[in-house]
Amino acid sequence: MKYDSKQIEVLKGLEGVRKRPAMYIGSRGLRGLHQIVYEVIDNSVDEVLAGYCQHIRVVIHSDGSFSVEDDGRGIPVDIHHETKRPGVEVVMTTLHAGSKFGGGGYKVSGGLHGVGVSVTNALSEWLEVEVYRDDKIHFQRYERGNPVSDLKVRGKTDKRGTKTRFKPDAEIFETTVADAEILGERLHELAYLNPEVEITLSVEETGVVQVYREKGGVGAYCSHLHGNATLLHRKPLHLQGKSGDTEIEVALQYNNGFQENIVSFVNDIKTVDGGTHVSGFKTSLTRVVNQVARKTGLLKEKDSNLVGDDVREGLCAVISLKLTDPQFEGQTKAKLGNSEVEGMVSSLIYEQLATAFEEDPQTKRRILEKAITAARAREAAKRASELVKRKSGLDNPDLPGKLKDCRSRNPAECEVFIVEGDSAGGSAETARDSRFQAVLAIKGKTINVEKHRLDKILANAEIRAIISAMGTGILSGGSDNGNGGENENGQGEGFDHSRLRYHRIVLMTDADVDGAHIRTLLLAFFFRHMAPLIEKGHIYIAQLPIYSVKTAREQRYVYTDEELEKVRSEIKGKNLTITRFKGLAEMNAEQLADTGMNPETRTLLRVTLDDASKADAIFTVLMGSEVAPRKAFIVEHAREVRNLDI
Repeated sequence: MKYDSKQIEVLKGLEGVRKRPAMYIGSRGLRGLHQIVYEVIDNSVDEVLAGYCQHIRVVIHSDGSFSVEDDGRGIPVDIHHETKRPGVEVVMTTLHAGSKFGGGGYKVSGGLHGVGVSVTNALSEWLEVEVYRDDKIHFQRYERGNPVSDLKVRGKTDKRGTKTRFKPDAEIFETTVADAEILGERLHELAYLNPEVEITLSVEETGVVQVYREKGGVGAYCSHLHGNATLLHRKPLHLQGKSGDTEIEVALQYNNGFQENIVSFVNDIKTVDGGTHVSGFKTSLTRVVNQVARKTGLLKEKDSNLVGDDVREGLCAVISLKLTDPQFEGQTKAKLGNSEVEGMVSSLIYEQLATAFEEDPQTKRRILEKAITAARAREAAKRASELVKRKSGLDNPDLPGKLKDCRSRNPAECEVFIVEGDSAGGSAETARDSRFQAVLAIKGKTINVEKHRLDKILANAEIRAIISAMGTGILSGGSDNGNGGENENGQGEGFDHSRLRYHRIVLMTDADVDGAHIRTLLLAFFFRHMAPLIEKGHIYIAQLPIYSVKTAREQRYVYTDEELEKVRSEIKGKNLTITRFKGLAEMNAEQLADTGMNPETRTLLRVTLDDASKADAIFTVLMGSEVAPRKAFIVEHAREVRNLDI
C-alpha cells in the first residue's frame, strides 16, 4: 500500500474530539456521558475555589439536555488578543485554552488540562452559553462544537456568573440518559469538599429537587462514608496544613469492619486511581502506627512491623489537596503524578497524626489494638492461603472436583458458569458447549465476606474452589513493605490477572430469593477479593426466565410477571401451557442452553463498577452485621423488585 503525505489527515478544531471521544472522556457509555457533565460543573467549582461562587445549580431537563449555572465571575466576553474572538468562544471551541495555565485567572483549579468544556461542546448536539457580566446577558449557541451565531447581548441582568446548557450528541453516546443518583453523589461530594457552597440538582421530569449543603466539610464526609457501620471512635481525626502553596486536608476514622475506604481529591477532582498524595498518606500512617505501637509496648521487640493492610483495616479516609500545578496521569485526571506531593503529605500526616494520638489516648489504643489483631489474622490467612495453594491446584494441575472444565486452553475464548448444587451443575454440564464452556458447581451459600477476616474466608471449601478455578489468586493483604508503599500494580500481593483461566465468569443462579442471595454473596466476594475481575469486565450475571409459555406452535420464555400477562393477552384463546422454573435443575438441557448458555440466544448482564465508594457502601449495608440499614434499604427499593418469590 502506498504511504505518502496524502494519507496524513489533519483534523481541525474539535474534530479530533468527535473522532476519538474515548481519548478525552474515557468511554462512549454512561461514564463518558457523566464526564461531559462533570467537566462543566468543574468550571463552576473552580470559581468556588477562587472565592467567587456560592451557588451552583444543575438541572436534568426533560428534553435530555443538561444545564449548569453558577454565580461566579462569568466567562470573559471581551475580545481575545490573539484570536480576535470573544473569550467565551475561545474557551468553548479551542482545546488547551483557558485561564488555568498561568494566566492569573485561577490560583487553584481542577481543569488544568484546559480541554473540559470544549470537549463537552464538541460532543453535544448543541450547546448554549449565557454569561452574566457587566449588567448584561451575553449569549452564544454552538452545534457539534461549532458556533452558529456570534456572541450577542440579549438582555439586561443584575446577576453574575455563567449558565451552560447542552444536549449530548446521540451520534456519539451509547446512551444520553443520565443517572441522577450518580450525578447526585458527585454533587454531594463537592458540597462536602466545599462547605461554603450550596449545590442543587433538579430533575424536571420527576420534579425532584435535591439541595446539598455540608458545613461539616471533609470530617462530615468521612463519617458519611461509614454508613451505619459501628465506629471505633466517634469523631474523625482531622489533619490540616500547608506546604508552600499546597493545602492539605485529611479526615480519618475507623469502624469495626475489615475493609478500607480511602477517597482522594485534588482541587475537588476525584482521583479514583489515587496517586502520590495517597501513597504519601499510606506511608506516613503505617510509619506512625508502628512507632506508636512500639512506644506503648503493644508491639513487642520480637514482633514484626505492622504492614499497610493491618493499619488500614476498617479505615475510612478523605484526602483533599489544593495545589497550583497538579500533574494528572490520563486525560480524565484519575491519578495524581506530582512527585513532590508525596513527601509533603507524608510529613504533614506524620507530625499531626502523632500529635492527635497523644491528645486522644483512647482513640489511639483502639486503633492500635485493631491493627495488631489484623496483623495476627493476616498471618493466619497467609498460612491458610498456602494450604489453599497446596490443596486446590494453584501449584499443581489438580483443579476442584466440582469443576467440569472446557477443552480450550485459550482464556480469551473460555467462560465458566458458577452454579449452585449438583443438580444445577448436571443440567449446565449437559447444556454447555464443552469446547469453551466450563461449569463449577458450588454447594450451598458461600461465606459472607463482609463478616469475616480472610483466614475464615479461606477456610470455606466453596471459596477455595472458586479461587482455584480462576487461577489468579486473590487480593489477600500484605501488599506493602511495612512502610506503607504498595506494589506497582496497586493490587496487592497474591493476585495475578495474567493467570486468569476464563475471561468470562458467569454467575448463573436460580431466579428466586435464595438464588439472589447466593449471587450477592458471590459478588461481594469478587468485589472484596478479586476486584480487578469486575473492573476489567470479566463478571456476568445470566438473565434466566421464570416462565415458559408453550402453544402448539411456539414456545416463549418470560422473565417477569408483567411480561407473562402481556404474553397471555397477545395469544389469547389458544391453549397455553405455562411452566414456572423454580430452579436450573427444572430446565431441560435445551431450555437452559437457549436461555442461559448459548451465545446466540442468551442474555448476560455484565457487572460494572462505576463508583467503588458507592459499591462499598451498598455491600456493607446488604451483607454487614447492622440490621437497621439493611431494612431501610429494602423498604426504599421494594418497588424496584422485578421477581419476587413468595
